[in-house]
Formats: sequence, structure tokens, C-alpha cells
Amino acid sequence: MENLAENLLEELTCEDAFTIPVLGGIGISESTVITWVVMAVLVLAALFLTRNLKVDHISRRQAAAELIVVKLNGMVEGMAGEDAKEYIPYLVTVLLYIGVSNIIGLFGMKPPTKDLNVTAALALMSIVLIEAAGIRKKGMKRWLKSFTEPIPVVTPINILEVFIRPLSLCMRLFGNVMGAFVIMELIKQLIPVVIPLPFSFYFDIFDGLIQAYVFVFLTSMYIKEAVE
Repeated sequence: MENLAENLLEELTCEDAFTIPVLGGIGISESTVITWVVMAVLVLAALFLTRNLKVDHISRRQAAAELIVVKLNGMVEGMAGEDAKEYIPYLVTVLLYIGVSNIIGLFGMKPPTKDLNVTAALALMSIVLIEAAGIRKKGMKRWLKSFTEPIPVVTPINILEVFIRPLSLCMRLFGNVMGAFVIMELIKQLIPVVIPLPFSFYFDIFDGLIQAYVFVFLTSMYIKEAVE
């Protein structure tokens, strides 16, 4: 249990990967560096899949790229609805980022989503997008009026909900990723090394992708509610 506590403390501690002396010694956290790695992976994959695109006689690579785009766009559009089609590219990007971030631990890197600052930033971006979508669709006057619906007495609760949503998104993602780590550490200490492999497959891959889906699903639902 002492080793578990030490490992958990290490995972919760976000250390600086390096500092930038010319900027007054500003530290660049490990989660930021891994985020750059995830971004590089996604950009390189996009460049590879979209190289030499054709209208006729397309390659297998282009067919795979088109299938991925159609499936992801269709899945997110099914959650967000027709009125939120313009936000689908952002939501798909977030889905890919969180998904890759959650499974990058298989390659010996600490997932950025284990950093509370990362999940908080993602949640803040989502809530800004949600409220901006509502203002764009309804206009400022109708958007402000929506806080008094269905009756004016619930206005404080509706305003509080604006702040509760990002906190919920942040803590749900962070808590599930960290919870999976704690469970895996307990399994590794209590049973032989070979047994944890299927559990590792579940928590590092399946559960990681599920958490990416849940985050985007909730954001899509909130956007759908804001624009209806």
C-alpha cells in the first residue's frame, strides 16, 4: 500500500519537463509536452491519410480516411443534432485528442488527462463554446432571458448551472482516468503479473476511449440544449 500511495502521489504531481530561461524560467509541464506529442501524432496521421486525394479511383488510404471522417462526423452529429453541425469539427477534434491522450500511457507516457489543469482547460473550452453557441443562436437578449425560464425564481439555479457544468466535465474525466490508474495499481500488487493484462486492456484502451466519448457526448448535449 505504501508503494501505491507513492505511485499515486507521483501521478498526481505535475512536474515541469523543462524551463525556458529567456522567458524568466517559465516551466513547461510534462502534460504540455505530452500534449504536443499527441498533437504531432494527430497532425502526422492527418497528413498521411489525406495525401494525394483524388475524386476517382481513390486509394485504400483515402478510403480509410473518408470512412473515419464520415463515421466520426456522423456519430457526433447524432449527439449534437442538425442545429449544431458547425461545431462538429471541434467536437471530433476533442474526441480524438482525449482518446489518444488516454491510451498514450500504453507507450510509457503519462496521459495529459491525469493532469487536473488539462481536464479543467478542456471543460472551460467546452462551456465557453456552449454559451457562445446559445448567444449566437438566440441573440444576447433571448440568451439572458433563458436564465429566467421556466419561472424567474429559478434564475439563480440556472446561473449556477453555468459554473457547475465545467466542474462536472472536468472532475468526471479526471476522476475516471485517475480511478482507472488506482485500480490497475491495486490489481498489480494483489495478483500475479500475467493476470492484469486483460484489465490493462480494458482500463488503458476501452475505458480511455469511453471517457473521451462521454466527454464529447455531454458537451454535445449541452450545445444541443443551448441552440434549441
